[in-house]
Amino acid sequence: MRGCICGPDLAVIFLRVLEKGHGEVEGLTDKEQPRRLGPKRASHIASAFALRKKDDVRKYVVSRAVNKKVKKGDEEIDKVFYKSPKIQRLITEKRLRRKKLQAKHKKDKYAATKEAYVAYEKLLSKFLKEKKAAYKESHKTSTAAPEKPSPAATPAKAAKAEPKKEAPKAEKTKGKK
Repeated sequence: MRGCICGPDLAVIFLRVLEKGHGEVEGLTDKEQPRRLGPKRASHIASAFALRKKDDVRKYVVSRAVNKKVKKGDEEIDKVFYKSPKIQRLITEKRLRRKKLQAKHKKDKYAATKEAYVAYEKLLSKFLKEKKAAYKESHKTSTAAPEKPSPAATPAKAAKAEPKKEAPKAEKTKGKK
């Protein structure tokens, strides 16, 4: 960037014509060139061509012709192909269907989550009731007068109640100097 300084060492100069003088500039103002690229977004195409909502935007896309030679058998034929950009933000039947399906999927997921939560709450309350009942049952039997066990059953219970002896653990000591 040099501002307004031009020199022989500049390769490219970008200019914009602000006012047209009395004569024509050859190759610039002597012929009118159509716009090479048109708008790409659907709403911009509609506003550029003053279209209504029910008009098909796809018919108004600026496209360009490309001449190519195509081999057909032994002959080469000149064929014309048309290139046009993909229209962005185009609302089609497919898009509307997809949007509806996504909304339905979102509602279904919400309902499934709600049902899973209700099922979990039921399961949790059932589990807590069973736990409470088991607790009450265990306290009923323990608070009642304990029956004296028969002498034959006592040695077997004593053998079972005897804890297992564990092997002594070797202590690890850190060497301090």
